[in-house]
Amino acid sequence: MLTTIKDLADTLAPRLIEIRRHIHAHPELSGQEYQTAAYVAGVLSSCGLQVEEAIGKTGVVGELKGQGADPRRLALRTDMDALPIQERTHLDFASRKPGIMHACGHDVHTTLGLGTAMVLSQLKDPLPGNVRFIFQPAEEIAQGAGWMVRDGVMRDVNHIFGVHVFPSIPARSIGIRYGALTAAADDLEIFIQGESGHGARPHEAKDAIWIAAQVITTLQQAISRTQNPLHPIVLTIGQISGGRAPNVIADQVRMVGTVRSLNPETHANLPEWIESLVANICQMYGASYELNYRHGVPSVQNDRALTQLLENSAREAWGSDRVQLLSEPSLGAEDFAIYLESAPGTMFRLGVGRPDKPNPPLHHPQFEVDEAAIVTGVVTLAYAIYQYWQKQQK
Repeated sequence: MLTTIKDLADTLAPRLIEIRRHIHAHPELSGQEYQTAAYVAGVLSSCGLQVEEAIGKTGVVGELKGQGADPRRLALRTDMDALPIQERTHLDFASRKPGIMHACGHDVHTTLGLGTAMVLSQLKDPLPGNVRFIFQPAEEIAQGAGWMVRDGVMRDVNHIFGVHVFPSIPARSIGIRYGALTAAADDLEIFIQGESGHGARPHEAKDAIWIAAQVITTLQQAISRTQNPLHPIVLTIGQISGGRAPNVIADQVRMVGTVRSLNPETHANLPEWIESLVANICQMYGASYELNYRHGVPSVQNDRALTQLLENSAREAWGSDRVQLLSEPSLGAEDFAIYLESAPGTMFRLGVGRPDKPNPPLHHPQFEVDEAAIVTGVVTLAYAIYQYWQKQQK
């Protein structure tokens, strides 16, 4: 079966590159993926899949019906949205939309989902169970997975696969990670309320800017002294505003930031821990505060058994020299984690790095991929899905 899957993927390669380039040239921002969704639905329909549109606002779901009696359902999720970045790659198929670019590889992800569906739909021996292809909008704003789940895409799903391109891994290689792959990402907003006064008489006021500075400094220092260093936390205040004039002590400061963590227990305790520090500092200096902590997406925690299946499938397909075991997780966020609240799953890294050229990182205006990776990704996913059903039947 592996030879058949490889032959099908190789035959489809020109078409897959055409699909990827079309999507790349016509990027759409989060929640606005109307043309991309229509294009995806058309390709899926041409493969004989049952297609539903406008799921999760602009998402698409394709169902490949199995021919056996196995009631279980496996899902594959890929995302479709682009970023508000002006492309500077000078490719012939570069973005035709000013200020919008597929700088995170979601054009490749969408192509992988379509390519896997195309390959599996052409197998002479149909799969014994159903495969659900989820094409998700709005990953870049960490909203689309929630929209899709609320519209029922995880209903009756037993396991789920995901994939993300990675420029630091050479093309044609696969990156596998057991356990935590990405971090939980939360939003933090803190208001410090002091009392205004003359800049020359600070003892008569309560300087909100100075108190805010104590909050920022204490939070950073407290991470290294009060939190388990084996459970990393990154807290970044990315915006701060306050004050009205150079000689007027500010009475209010607003701080906005992000909080990243890997350990689920640490993640659960972060709001209370942060608020206790802010409250103590404000009490010490006579200020008041308001803290808004919004849980974003949890950490992607890869299921061990499904990750093992994926690793074994990749090694069989490409050899051990093209499979990397990733020793470290990323502190970036990925809303694929939302699906894992409904069913176990795993996400892997698809290498797209070019060996003879610089490889700008994700979200860079010059981000490019080696398109040879597309066949690698499609074969890996299609064979892992095939092997999933073989394992389930044993």
